[in-house]
Amino acid sequence: MAPNFDKTISTREQLRAVLGEPSPRVLSKVIDHIDVHCRGFIARSPFLLLATADGQGKVDVSPKGDPAGFVQVLDDHTLAIPERLGNRLADSFLNMLERPQVGLLFMIPGKSETLRAGGTARIVQDDWLLEKMAVRDKKPQLATVVTVQRMFFHCAKCVMRSDLWRPEGWPDLEGVPTLAQAIIDHARLSDSVEQVQAGLDESYRDRLY
Repeated sequence: MAPNFDKTISTREQLRAVLGEPSPRVLSKVIDHIDVHCRGFIARSPFLLLATADGQGKVDVSPKGDPAGFVQVLDDHTLAIPERLGNRLADSFLNMLERPQVGLLFMIPGKSETLRAGGTARIVQDDWLLEKMAVRDKKPQLATVVTVQRMFFHCAKCVMRSDLWRPEGWPDLEGVPTLAQAIIDHARLSDSVEQVQAGLDESYRDRLY
């Protein structure tokens, strides 16, 4: 049975009564372009999260990772993200075709602050761009080009609280289900864990690029 909640926030006024208003400094930190500070962060980021939604509002978040600086900053308002080999579900792309608005969160290992961005996306396959994004002489199949409308840095508090970059604060992984076992259970497969794991290992070895 789903939990029942009696005290839900349903208006902006109710929300602000609890949280208060943001300071002028916080409000003014949002910019509408990719400045020198944002460029420097993106150039060192090997990992980002891409948020999309379909026409009905179903939201998805997809991780993207490559060597640091894999996201190309094309100008002060445009960046490009390579699409590497994956599972072919194309959830993010299908969402973009229905609703182009996207959100981005850039991260740098060991760096507690993050960089957030929002804008509209296009799916492109121009050779001149894909060639710039080649790794191991292999071009990406497509690229997500984002026209940036909002960009700002996010403070370190959540990363500090989580001990994200502090190994001594990491949880014990004993008992965490393997991906192979989860796939078998979720997809109701008759394959053994060893068979599924072998397939994963082959993909990790041969299909990174």
